Amino acid sequence: MVFKRLLGSLGVGGPTVDTVLSPGPALPGGTLSGEVRLGGGDADVDIEHVALELVAGVEAEHAEGESEGTVVFDRFTVGGGFRLGGGEERTVPFEITLPWETPVTELYGQELGIVLGLRTELSVAGARDKGDLDRLHVAPRPAQEAILEAFGQLGFGFRSADLERGRIGGTGQQLPFYQELELTPSPAYAHAVNEIELTFLAAPAAMEVVLEADKRGGPLSSGDDALARFTVPHEGAAHQDWNTVVDGWVRQLVEHRESYGPDAAYGHERPVPGIGTGVAAGVALGTAGLAVGVAGGLVAAEFADELTDAGEAEG
Repeated sequence: MVFKRLLGSLGVGGPTVDTVLSPGPALPGGTLSGEVRLGGGDADVDIEHVALELVAGVEAEHAEGESEGTVVFDRFTVGGGFRLGGGEERTVPFEITLPWETPVTELYGQELGIVLGLRTELSVAGARDKGDLDRLHVAPRPAQEAILEAFGQLGFGFRSADLERGRIGGTGQQLPFYQELELTPSPAYAHAVNEIELTFLAAPAAMEVVLEADKRGGPLSSGDDALARFTVPHEGAAHQDWNTVVDGWVRQLVEHRESYGPDAAYGHERPVPGIGTGVAAGVALGTAGLAVGVAGGLVAAEFADELTDAGEAEG
């Protein structure tokens, strides 16, 4: 994953930047490493700082409908305070820690349709240039993957994924947006729900799992949304019978209009006004669990260009 561009705002013949990430996907709360390779231009310049921004495309709902755009959800200064000579090559290594709530972009190596970007900013003598966005790939943590695997084993399918700007009330959410994974119901629950929305809100010690079911209406009643929240420790995830645990969650969700976790109330707040984008992925059900069709990757690749353009407009 490499991008390279002439920093046009710094003038013709200015320095170039080439950001390279270590191979393989990162994990929420995990380390992202790589290096920023700088190439000197026609003259010596003073590099004030080299910064990295984490950028996400999110979707927002408001009175006028939905809007799309980008959100910078973290920023790191990884170098600076040196002179880059004309024609000189210099490398700035970095190792940053991703927020625990960083969205998952792939499952079993296949794209979910979520696009995250890493943007490099170079500041030279007061002039700042934001480079192109480098695609960021994030795989689920073991507990997240185990829960998704259990949903698949129970017969649920993957429908789509998006990032919603706003907050989920009653949770410890830190970022200004949250990820929703929309699942089709298994045959055992198809009579009761249209879909289930799954959100992971990870923290260092444990993870909140937020479930929302779009319940089907009966002959004498309209459908409603059922809500539930559960806390899952990261430690010991490999030793859980997740099929039984997840099936219990879904039964609780379906049998009660609103279900609350033992330690806090749960309820969706209305998303705050803002900007964003959601991307639907293709659907397939595999024997290993939830699987995603190639359509998700294709849509994500197209949106990457839009995200780059939006990011440049912000800068």
